[in-house]
Amino acid sequence: MTGAGDQHEEDRLLAAEHVLGLLEGEELARAERRLETDAAYRDAHAAWAEDFAALADEVAPAAPPARLRQAIERRLFGARRESLLRRLGLWPALTAAALAAGTYAVVTNLDLLRPDPVGPGLHAEIVAEDRSLVVQVAYDPSEPDALRVSRPSGEAAPGRSLELWLIAGEAAPVSLGLLPEDREGRVSVPEELRPLLMQAVLAVSDEPAGGSPAAGPTGPVLAAGPVTTL
Repeated sequence: MTGAGDQHEEDRLLAAEHVLGLLEGEELARAERRLETDAAYRDAHAAWAEDFAALADEVAPAAPPARLRQAIERRLFGARRESLLRRLGLWPALTAAALAAGTYAVVTNLDLLRPDPVGPGLHAEIVAEDRSLVVQVAYDPSEPDALRVSRPSGEAAPGRSLELWLIAGEAAPVSLGLLPEDREGRVSVPEELRPLLMQAVLAVSDEPAGGSPAAGPTGPVLAAGPVTTL
């Protein structure tokens, strides 16, 4: 007979697997529905998301020699893309994000927390330099019309909105829409933008209620993170 304690522990483990992107098919669909209807499960999911995001907190940042840093930047982004990121003021946010993304990549590439992926899934952790805003984004090619978005920390200021942007190469930022008001949700991805995700940077800006009134961000860019392949 399964007691309440056992069920609670099973739900906690399920929430951890959900955050790490280990669920598939009907199991994933059921878990997604529980995020909308089960407050206890939603709390467990948010707690795991915040715990995993904090894995990088204990890693002390180290500044590489200028020559090495420039070589890394060129290899990751290319000279023209780097200049765009600097003009938009995204580089400090990306420095913090890269540390978190690196921790995530080490864990997943060593297969410590997940089985071999069935396809080229994508992940991005969009992190403010002071971690006042953390947004985790996952893209599953089997569900190509939307990004799964989790926001463990941070929220829009009163009367303001958080808007998600895609930056591909030297192209101008393209809005993917507002972040969901709930901690968990989905953001639609237009078909023409899906091929750009793999080499993109995702950023979040502070905008007037309802989103930017212009073609690009009008408020400060709060956080950014590169998209990585799982």
